[in-house]
Parts: sequence; C-alpha cells; structure tokens
Amino acid sequence: MDARFVNPARGGALTRRAFAGAVAVGLASCARSGRASAGDPVRIGFQRSGVLLLAKARGGLDAALKGLASGVRWIEFPSGPPVMEALSAGAIDFGSVGETPPIFAQAAASPIVYVAAQPISGAGAALLVPAASPARTVADLKGRKIAFTRGTSAHLFIIEALRQAGMDVHDIQPIYLAPSDASGAFASGAIDAWSAWDPYYALAQRNLKARAIVTGESLPRTNAFFVAARAFAEERPKALSAILDGLKVEAAWAEAHRDAVASVIATSSGLPPDVAVAMLRRGPFAVRPIDDAIVAQQQACADVFRDIGAIPRAIDVGKDAWRGWAG
Repeated sequence: MDARFVNPARGGALTRRAFAGAVAVGLASCARSGRASAGDPVRIGFQRSGVLLLAKARGGLDAALKGLASGVRWIEFPSGPPVMEALSAGAIDFGSVGETPPIFAQAAASPIVYVAAQPISGAGAALLVPAASPARTVADLKGRKIAFTRGTSAHLFIIEALRQAGMDVHDIQPIYLAPSDASGAFASGAIDAWSAWDPYYALAQRNLKARAIVTGESLPRTNAFFVAARAFAEERPKALSAILDGLKVEAAWAEAHRDAVASVIATSSGLPPDVAVAMLRRGPFAVRPIDDAIVAQQQACADVFRDIGAIPRAIDVGKDAWRGWAG
C-alpha cells in the first residue's frame, strides 16, 4: 500500500517516500534548534471528521494555546496509520485516530501516548457491499474479496464482524487498501465488500449507492483517541492540557449546535453538506480523560490483535496512557 497524506500547502498527496524525506528534514531542523519551546507552533495531524476538524475550522486552539505556543500547524491525513507514523518520526506532536492505529504503534515500540478518548457509537463504520450484491449477511461473503485498511479501525471491525458470524480472516480474501484506493476498487467491482468509516462510508452511500450489511453498532464498543508524541507530553504538558481543554470546549459547542456543525464541517473539509449531516447523525462529540475503564476497553482490542497474530507481541496499553489531564 502506498500510504499518502495531504500536504495542506499544496492540497496534494505525498507518497511514503516523499513523506520520509520531509520527516528527515524536520528532524534535522529539530536537532539543530534543540527542544521545542513555547515559541514553537504545535503540529497537529487531523482527518476529515471529528472534533479536531471542528477545532481547525473554528480556530479555537490558537486561543487556547496563547502564551504556550505560537499557534497551530495543521496537517491532514487520510487515515490513522500515517498519523502514528508521523508522531513516531517527530513530524507532528498531536493527532486523533481510531482505536487500532495506536495498538500497532505500541507493538512497534513507537514513542506515543494516549492522552484523551472520544467514545464512539459504532454507527459511523460499516461493512459495505454494492447495491446489487446478493450478500445480505457477513456469512454470505465467505471466500469473497473484502477490502480494508490494515492497522485501522476498519481492520478491527472486520475481525469482530467475522468473529460474530463464526468466521475469521482465513474465510475471506483480505485486500489491504488505503481508503481512496478501496473506493476506486469498490466502484469498479474489483472487490466484493469494503470495511469503511466516515466520511468514506457516507460518501460511498451517497456516490456509489453502497449498502451496509453490518455496522459497528452491533459490535463491541471502542473509543477513538487523541494521541501525542511522548516527548511532547513530557516536555510541554501545559500545552497538551490546553489543547485538550480547548477540544473539550469545541465538543460541548458541537453537541449544543448540531445544525451549525454540519455547515462548518462541510465548508472546512470540502465534503458535500449532506455527507456532513449523515456523519453527524452517527455519533457524539466528546473528549474524555483516560481512565481505567477506557484503558481496559483498549486493552481488550489489543488482545484481539495479539490473539490472531496481527501484532508481533503483547502490549500493555496502560503503560502508554498519559493521565496528566483531568478534564
């Protein structure tokens, strides 16, 4: 898979090779300038959904970080794995991802920490088939080509959906594709099903008439996470807490102004307004401190990947849980 992320300065996508070169330059710059200080901007990786996208659109974090950083640099990513890669490489300081990317990052001994959680309803993720597909259940997809992005929430989704149907990944043909590539393969009929999350899920429903045969609402509950580079959490804890305070304010505003949020997200992301509305109907906005219950939920997810051999070793989620923010 050719992992890509958006370069906001050009509005284009960088290949993994170009990204690696950019990271090398950034790390060399950091080495010359020493540790980050209050004069440095906070580099935040975001995706086209959730509280971070809203905060970017409304500019609330710049005010929250006054005196602690010289603003925010926003970098857009298509999925969680490249966010974690950028955190590990020192190319960004903070980001948001689903439950799965941090598990793979921990298994690779990446220097990241969980800093806050966003509970999710599961409604924003689905296993999709074409409208004309004869498949009505997961069992109907036995032996079929199912696409998902490895190391993302869609990966855990397909494992749990198969398990619920009395199956496992050996009963299907897993096709590992980035979201944009999976969308093209789905549209062309090259795959039989696609495990996707919003906004890709909502876009597939709108543009490709995709049909959901199971959603995350019927699977074990998980959380999305706000994550940070360990060095950032250790060296700039006040800035990190200020970010989380600001995001909590944004989440509360979003819950109280649902109609306005759809317009803000559509304008900021370039998504069609009806797609933004569909996304908003599927889950709450919330930012919560890391607690024992959240750690236990995430540990259960990590154990699923360990049990099927998808990660090379067992991990301890609590070891990388930052409890410096009380909410």
